[in-house]
This record gives sequence, structure tokens and C-alpha cells, in this order.
Amino acid sequence: MSENAKWYVIHTYSGYENKVAATIQKTVENRKLGHLIFDIRVPMETVTEIRDTGKKEVERKMFPGYVLIKMLMTDESWYVVRNTRGVTSFVGPGSKPVPLTEDEVAALGVEKREVRLSYQVGDSVKIIDGPLEGFVGIVKEIALQDQLVTVMVSMLGRETPVELKFNQVASMEK
Repeated sequence: MSENAKWYVIHTYSGYENKVAATIQKTVENRKLGHLIFDIRVPMETVTEIRDTGKKEVERKMFPGYVLIKMLMTDESWYVVRNTRGVTSFVGPGSKPVPLTEDEVAALGVEKREVRLSYQVGDSVKIIDGPLEGFVGIVKEIALQDQLVTVMVSMLGRETPVELKFNQVASMEK
């Protein structure tokens, strides 16, 4: 059933994001709504702040005033979320919540997806998209976190490293 669940954005009072997330989580446990509400997140990012005392790593909310929630939209789940103290509304026109698209979820990095590549370091690949489309090169490095691959391409008689997205290259075995 969780495959049908979608990510929604809840608007909250600024500064109440963690409290809202904790309250909804507690309500889900108490009312046994785990089959409707699957995940609640307050997107955070690590930022380096430079002060007089030096550099310091700080966790900061990516979207102050917003909480992400993965749920099946039913009258009951909508009611539980909407009537949680600190929640002002769902993001969407009027009172109709609009789920995030797959692209938006991927861009936010909310859900980690397993990436399977048909190539590895040392393999020959063909560039299938971008200004170097049609070029062939050898995979030098794969950055799974950033979903980038560095390919050594021969241009004008020189080996040149080119950084591309995973979907811009294909294995030569295809």
C-alpha cells in the first residue's frame, strides 16, 4: 500500500516544524494509523558558518515553516494532519492538498533510491545526451551521492575529463 502513498507538504508556524512532526508521529502511533501515514520529515541541511570563533558545522532547516509527509490521502489522514496544533494548511490550492511529483521528491533527496549502473570504473561508455553526444570515453570516477560520472574523452588529441549525470551516458554493451 505504501507504493500508492505520496509526499505532501504541510505549512506550519515557523519554528514549530519539529514539534508538528513529533505530534503527528505520536498521533499515528496512538491511533494506529501506520497504514495511512508512513513518514514525516523536516528537511535539514548541514551548513558551515564562519564566525569570529572559526568555522562551525550547523544543521539548518531547508524550508522553514514546512514539513514533508508521506501518506495515503484519506479523510481520516487529512483530518489528523490538518487538526494538529501548529499546522496551518496543506500546500495546494484552497483546501485540496497537491502531492509532490516524482521529480520534486528526487530533487529534494527525500527518498533514497538505489541506483544500478550498467557500467563501472574502467568501462567504455557512450555519451547519449548533451553537447558531447556521440562521443565515447572511459569511466574514470563515479560519484553515487551526486549522481555524476567522470568520463575521460579524447578531444583534439587530448584526454579530457568530462563530468556528466548518470542518465547522460550509456554502456557500450547496449
